Amino acid sequence: MNFHYPNGKKFLPIKKETMRTNKEKKWTYSNRGMTLEEDINETNEYYLVNGIASIHKKPTPVQIVHVDYPKRSAAVIKEAYFKQASTTDYNGVYKGRYIDFEAKETQNQTSFPLKNFHDHQILHMETILEQKGICFVLLRFSATEDIYLLEAHHLLMFWKRMKDGGRKSITKDEIETFGHQIPLGYNPRIDYIKKIDYLYSLG
Repeated sequence: MNFHYPNGKKFLPIKKETMRTNKEKKWTYSNRGMTLEEDINETNEYYLVNGIASIHKKPTPVQIVHVDYPKRSAAVIKEAYFKQASTTDYNGVYKGRYIDFEAKETQNQTSFPLKNFHDHQILHMETILEQKGICFVLLRFSATEDIYLLEAHHLLMFWKRMKDGGRKSITKDEIETFGHQIPLGYNPRIDYIKKIDYLYSLG
């Protein structure tokens, strides 16, 4: 099956060798073997079931252009296009406030590469802040499983520094200074709402 981005460029799936390596690394990093996305989805489910917040992963809009019907009871998608570039991963509502955030992880141990973000995502975050929404990124250092909440206005500061010719990453020291570490828990897994309560006096 062929997928294409909005600019027409073909989407290339992760090679099996890479997937195998990632699985091995997951086992090395944690016996859980959970990805950041899985942890956040599990957290959001906990929030929803317990009436705390309604936050969900955004669906990726896809336009199907070619479908085969090898059997009457089954359809196989052969070619499709991503309709538009994605913005951020998650959005929802908490105590009447709109929440919008992106989740990223890196294997680097001393810095977080800004190449993990894209111009359209940064522009989207700017519009959320202009509308007084709560916007941030969750960053995970995979090797140590350190997780930080970094508010969007701080990310924008580092993004501008890069655009002005500065370093192309955020040092871990800077993330520790401007961000807020979230300890990995059991239920919920990544309790970012507790940090939101603290930062926006919503508790």
